[in-house]
Amino acid sequence: MPSNISGTVLNLWSAVWVVLSEDGLEIFKKKTDRSPKGMIPLKGATLLSPCQDFNKKSLVFKLTTEKKQDHFFQASHVEEREYWVKDIKRVISCLQGGKRFARKSTRHSIRLPEKVNLNELYILLKDQNDGVKELKLEQDSRVYNHCFTGATVVEWLLSKEKARNRPEALMLAAGLLTEGFLQPTGDRSKDGAEIEEQTSFLDDTKALYYFADSGFFCEGDSSDEDVLLKEEFRGKIIKQGCILKQGHLRKNWKVRKFILRDDPAYMHYYDPTKADDEPLGSIYLRGAVVTAVEFVPDAKKYDIEGNLFEIITSDETHYFLQAATAKESNEWIKVIQAVSRSGK
Repeated sequence: MPSNISGTVLNLWSAVWVVLSEDGLEIFKKKTDRSPKGMIPLKGATLLSPCQDFNKKSLVFKLTTEKKQDHFFQASHVEEREYWVKDIKRVISCLQGGKRFARKSTRHSIRLPEKVNLNELYILLKDQNDGVKELKLEQDSRVYNHCFTGATVVEWLLSKEKARNRPEALMLAAGLLTEGFLQPTGDRSKDGAEIEEQTSFLDDTKALYYFADSGFFCEGDSSDEDVLLKEEFRGKIIKQGCILKQGHLRKNWKVRKFILRDDPAYMHYYDPTKADDEPLGSIYLRGAVVTAVEFVPDAKKYDIEGNLFEIITSDETHYFLQAATAKESNEWIKVIQAVSRSGK
């Protein structure tokens, strides 16, 4: 299970690429590296989450090896932390029982017919005119935006004749959940997702879910002002990943996690080593120009060369960024150009 999470050595946090194997965590400096720079064995290991060693970092979990070596990791959001913790615990459990770890096969675990194409079904579910409607729902003093109930999904599958009966509809919904097309939110659906059987998806008006690539967000004590502020997060996530960004004042370069959304067209950037949900800043892309560049002032003294691109916003603000590879740079340029022309 590859993912970009943060690890720490000597109390210095840095973004790393981690791959979960059947017996350990392989640590890569970056995603494109061919071989890991280290490996943490999981046999006999213990895991603590959330970890209280860092009071201001709620997304940290601690992995202690059989030889009592502590390793700390920090996810970018709560759901990511929980996914990692769940799978790492499964590996540790398999190793203790002398079994081989393998991620669950949806078709095997819930016995879906081979002819079912979950990706096509997900596209139909998301259709703005004929699919499941994304709503703003309130539960336990929290407001969930762009979500829907489990019962709504089951009813849609039955009404569109995608399932012959309710148990089969529940199986299909569970398959969409297991494959990551649907995500649980709120205590009830998250508790249900922990059950490794067909009932992991709840046919319930109190269980809330959202589309994996939607503009979902949750508010606590919300107000009209909060809702207005969050409008820029409504857009569908087009692309996300870590890029080097040049600072506006000191002109130094730091790794930032970027999330690109359309309609409205925004790029938000975060510090990947911190647990804060709020972005460090945002780039409004409507009417922006993005191009590859060969040279950036003050970049060479930081050994920053190659795969550079520049975003010039409609108000003439310049942002200089560097991707890990030429391919990645071209992909960012392409999607930003598309969003800048179409986003509101």
